[in-house]
Amino acid sequence: MSLGTGFKSYKVITYGCQMNVHDSERIGGLLEDAGYVPVDAEANPDVVVFNTCAVRENADNRLYGNLGHLRPVKDAHPGMQIAVGGCLAQKDRGEIVKRAPWVDVVFGTHNIGSLPALLDRAQHNAAAEVEILEALDVFPSTLPTKRDSTYSGWVSISVGCNNTCTFCIVPSLRGKEKDRRPGEILAEIEALVAEGVLEVTLLGQNVNSYGVEFGDRLAFGKLLRACGAIEGLERVRFTSPHPKDFTDDVIAAMAETPNVCHQLHMPLQSGSDKILKAMRRSYRSGRYLEILDRVRQAMPNAAISTDIIVGFPGETEEDFQATLDVVRQARFAQAFTFQYSIRPGTPAATMDDQVPKAVVQERYERLVALQDSISWDENKKQVGSTVELLVAVGEGRKDAATGRMSGRARDGRLVHFDATGWDVRPGDIVTTVITSAAPHHLMADDLLTDHRHTRAGDAWEAGRAPKLPGVTLGMPTIGRPVEVAASNDEGGCCGGH
Repeated sequence: MSLGTGFKSYKVITYGCQMNVHDSERIGGLLEDAGYVPVDAEANPDVVVFNTCAVRENADNRLYGNLGHLRPVKDAHPGMQIAVGGCLAQKDRGEIVKRAPWVDVVFGTHNIGSLPALLDRAQHNAAAEVEILEALDVFPSTLPTKRDSTYSGWVSISVGCNNTCTFCIVPSLRGKEKDRRPGEILAEIEALVAEGVLEVTLLGQNVNSYGVEFGDRLAFGKLLRACGAIEGLERVRFTSPHPKDFTDDVIAAMAETPNVCHQLHMPLQSGSDKILKAMRRSYRSGRYLEILDRVRQAMPNAAISTDIIVGFPGETEEDFQATLDVVRQARFAQAFTFQYSIRPGTPAATMDDQVPKAVVQERYERLVALQDSISWDENKKQVGSTVELLVAVGEGRKDAATGRMSGRARDGRLVHFDATGWDVRPGDIVTTVITSAAPHHLMADDLLTDHRHTRAGDAWEAGRAPKLPGVTLGMPTIGRPVEVAASNDEGGCCGGH
């Protein structure tokens, strides 16, 4: 509970996509600005915040199960508060405190910034506070942020989505797309780089439709090029684009901007044109493969990953074979494969011809086997190549047992490497040679050929991660900003369009 110093403690438990992870960084920043301090994973804090996801069929069961486990803990610790936010809170609203009356605060996706005030009000009034807004009150990136990493950061460029995919509940929970001004984005990136961060990932429900709100359909490519002008920013990634909005100017910006990584996550969802139509995906398999061809013409070394949903309502064996055919042609480095299950509140949930679970499982296993074979073949092509790695923490689950460390290559591939005799820290940059491959990672068992200490590594060693105030500078055009003192049974709906 409280630390005996007048400070209150907190813990944030996050479910779901990258957007939720980034929102949890905002929640941590808000609470720390309000005087709360984080606790260790096993400790009982004064405030527990659940940042929820609504895309899973059993999302509510998971939440209410965890809330039930927490009730006796709260009963044993008077003054403890429980808050529920995120997409499930936006969807279920007051139902949460009806089913779990020991919850103190419910807040939605549009009013994260209200959390500290809602906690205070709930405590003062000794009653639950439920506040769900229908529209965004403050862009999340204007809020303070407690970053999880010293070397890599999410930077939100937009929230919400204008698409109407029938399997996805996100637009109804996060609203229409709201674009952040370019100068504001670049200012946040520069602030992160000033703290030692080497890599940023531009984040949005549909990043390559960025600019629609202020009428510049070329804005995303311009933003990528502007990132290339930020000194000290070594790697730029983005997730997730939508094939219907993916244009040649973005391919050119990726190919021509040195710090933009040749990595692309391009959700396919299905290789069947019939199923794509039923999903309301406004492209067809031929158009999708043409995009990949143009990407590889410009960047032959690009590693392309995807999302695929198996067993969408009405999917026949012929439809599934069409997906397998596209996978064979696309040669993905990696695929996030998901079994369709009903998401309450989506059009697909009430469609006829729901595919039996056993059929979905069998198709899923065939798809995974095919993609694992392709991933392994593609990874074998990397053997003998020299790679530059940004050393990561927690990426290799067996690192402690094997004595290895892990890092990400510029194309996003995970590499386990031998750092014997080198003083390597997470956040440092190393160079090594790939010696063997597996479907989901690469190995570098020879000694390093180079090691560069970085400010991010220094920050990791010092035990600190960047904590930034909100950046509110808004500029109407892209350019250098004015100086100012980011489960496997469902589609990745929130960040995987």
